[in-house]
Amino acid sequence: MPDADELVANALAAVRGTDVRLAERQLDQLMVGTGAADGTTAVDAALLRRLVRGLGRLWPRGWQPVDVDRITSRRIDARAARLVRGAMAVQRREQSDPVPAWFDEQLRELASEARADAKARADAENVLAAWSAREALDRADALRAAVDVLALVESLPPIAVLRPPPGTTGAATARSAGTARSGSPMLDRVRALLAKAESTTFPAEAEALTGKAQELIARHSIDEALLAAGSERGDLPGGVRLSTDTPYAGAKALLVQEVAAANRCEAVWSDDLGFATVLGWPADLVAVELLYTSLLVQATAAMLRGRAERRAGSGRRTKVWDESFLNAFALRIGERLRAATEAATDAADQAAAETAGAERLLPVLAARGEAVRERLDTLFPGVTRHRLSVRDAEGWSSGTSAADRASLHVGGGRKPRQVPGRPDSRR
Repeated sequence: MPDADELVANALAAVRGTDVRLAERQLDQLMVGTGAADGTTAVDAALLRRLVRGLGRLWPRGWQPVDVDRITSRRIDARAARLVRGAMAVQRREQSDPVPAWFDEQLRELASEARADAKARADAENVLAAWSAREALDRADALRAAVDVLALVESLPPIAVLRPPPGTTGAATARSAGTARSGSPMLDRVRALLAKAESTTFPAEAEALTGKAQELIARHSIDEALLAAGSERGDLPGGVRLSTDTPYAGAKALLVQEVAAANRCEAVWSDDLGFATVLGWPADLVAVELLYTSLLVQATAAMLRGRAERRAGSGRRTKVWDESFLNAFALRIGERLRAATEAATDAADQAAAETAGAERLLPVLAARGEAVRERLDTLFPGVTRHRLSVRDAEGWSSGTSAADRASLHVGGGRKPRQVPGRPDSRR
């Protein structure tokens, strides 16, 4: 009989192929095991060892724990993602130093979402068995899922390295992608404002709350820029990845782009991987995450209300209408966010002039913007632009109106221009 490692390799090769019967036969061989008294345990250990090795190879290739968790849920299911979380905990214990703080923070956040995995993480040899028991899987289904997870992990391509990975130079001193996510009075105020904006059913109230949140964010970004310019720190722009899963992945990517641009960041969408990468300075990245998450909730709620308000007898397809609605919402909200940022910048520039510091602000912001663009060119040299297609005039108009009702006036600023759009004749 083949040993456990060979059985796993054969099953993995068969699953990657096109011969379904061969794949089933190899999975049957995994079920049988090596034929020894501990053959089943040996197979489980071999699967886990190979999965742990595969995960360890992903970190230098740009992947982070949250990225692997997200794509496993997207391409397989949440059950498979819970197996990956257990394997990542095992890999972390075997990971050589140095390990950056952000890496452990991500693992802790993932673990807090599945505290039932604690017992499995305590005993590496029983991860697969404990996971299958919690998921109520028989051995055949558990092995099939584990092999599918392993095939996915080993097939993931290299992506942009946003932070020094574990085991590399700079990992020990790598900063988080953003400023502290808790303990900041300003961020706590922004979170509270956005939470109220998400929960209210009154557009005028959502307008005031979201507008105030963007105003606070813009002021904080300027303060951070001036503070960094006067220090000796040699920080570089960082990056975060935001989920753009289906449905309407393109509209979500557009919303990321608009929020990023309003906060002096750059965004690149990786459609096949289900995320958008946002590059920028730490405080700005935190702002983009907070705003994108909140505005996605607000946009979805507005879309559902818009569906209910559609005229009776409309023959438009819901999916096409929804997509046009969300695209229009994203573009209009982007204008509102940029207006708020411009207003805050103008106010800060005037204040600087009064304190004889006008010569500092705009050059500092320009230099930071250039650094972000250089980072973009370095990490994504072959990036291409995607043309927006408007396929439903009614959905576009409704989405624009919904964003108008959530307009972000923060005092001053010019009236936003009308976003042009024309329905696509291809249906």
